[in-house]
Amino acid sequence: MDRGGRLARPLTRTSRPRSAGAAGAFRLNIRIEVPIRLKRLVRRCLAPVRESGLPRGTGIAAAALFVLASVAYGTVRGDHVAEVAGELKDARDALASAVGFRVAQVTVTGRRLMTEKDILRVAGVTDRSSLLFLDVEGARARLQASPWIAVASVRKFYPGALMIDVDERAPFALWQKDGKISLIAADGTVLGPLGDKRFATLPLVVGPGAEKKARDFLAVLDRYPAIRDTVRASILVGERRWNLRLKNGIDVRLPEDGLEQGLDTLAALDRDKKLLTRDITAVDLRLPDRVSVRLSDAVAQAREEALKAKKSKGKGGSA
Repeated sequence: MDRGGRLARPLTRTSRPRSAGAAGAFRLNIRIEVPIRLKRLVRRCLAPVRESGLPRGTGIAAAALFVLASVAYGTVRGDHVAEVAGELKDARDALASAVGFRVAQVTVTGRRLMTEKDILRVAGVTDRSSLLFLDVEGARARLQASPWIAVASVRKFYPGALMIDVDERAPFALWQKDGKISLIAADGTVLGPLGDKRFATLPLVVGPGAEKKARDFLAVLDRYPAIRDTVRASILVGERRWNLRLKNGIDVRLPEDGLEQGLDTLAALDRDKKLLTRDITAVDLRLPDRVSVRLSDAVAQAREEALKAKKSKGKGGSA
C-alpha cells in the first residue's frame, strides 16, 4: 500500500493484457451470438410441431422408431437378416416348447438307405423345434427336393409327436459323363457322385442322355444274361443307339432299330461259334442282313501273311 491507503501496482507485468474491446468481441461471437441463432432456428423448425398439439410421449415414440429403423437398416446392410430371423425363430420355438409343445417323439418310416438323422436334417427338424410352429408343408417340400426321396409326408400329432414317411429312390445304375461317374435312380434322377463301394458293381452306362434311357435298355439286355454278364459298359451313341464294351475289350455295335434282333444274332453267334471269345476287336450288327467282324492286329497280320504265303505257293506250283 502507499501512504494514501491504495494498493501498490506491480512494477512488472508477466503478460500483455488483452484490450477490453477485443475480449468483449470474443465473448460476443462465441457465447452470445451463435446460441441465439441456433435457438431461433430450432424454435422456427419446431413451431409447427408445437402448434399441432401432439400428445405427450410422442418424442419418446419417435426416438424408439428411429432406433428400430436404425437396427433394421444395419441388419439389412450387414446381411444379418437370416441370422436375426433364425434367432427369432429359436426364441418362438423355445416359448412354445416351454408351454408343452416340444417335439418329444419323432417316428420315421420308409427309409432304407438314408439315416433318420439325415432325414430330420433335410426336413429342418432340430432339437429346438416346436410342434406348434413346425411348417409341415415346408418340411415335406424340403424332403422331396432331395434326389434320394421320391415322395414324403409329414404329420403332426399334438401335443408333441411327429411322423415322417418317405419313399426313397434306390440306386439303379452308374452313369459316366465327362469323365465323372454318378449314381442314378431308375427314373434317371442323379443321386450324387459314386462314393459308396456298395454300388460299384451296378451296371455302367456312358454318354449324354444315357441316364434317361438306361432303364429301358438294361431291361432288354437282362433277357440275354450270357451277354449281359460279359458287358463292362453300355455306351449311348448320339443319343440314338447303343454300343457294348465287353470286359475282354470287344466293341459290339448294336442297331438303332431292331435292338432285340441284333442281340438275338449276337447271342446265337456266341453260342454256336464262340464269337465273343475269339481274338477279335469289334462286332458290327448295325446292318440287318450282315455281321461284320474286325480281327485283332495280331490275327489280321497273321491272316495276311498266310494269304501271301498261299498266293506265292500257288504261283510256284503253276510255274
